[in-house]
Amino acid sequence: MELKLEMIQDKVECFEARDFKALEKAMNEQIEHNQALLLEVANVHHYVHLDPKTSQPVYTATVHFRAKK
Repeated sequence: MELKLEMIQDKVECFEARDFKALEKAMNEQIEHNQALLLEVANVHHYVHLDPKTSQPVYTATVHFRAKK
């Protein structure tokens, strides 16, 4: 059995929460995990939209991680 290790160059993760604080907490936890993989945040995009069933806001974010140089 052959084990081949490669460094992750790019990674995109998506997050969703019912309030901004929960979204921020989830993002910060994942940023810490990805720092252990030698990845840093390259871009963050965040959006707010209303859930059509509940009319409550839904917060979403997309975070692009890149390998540290």
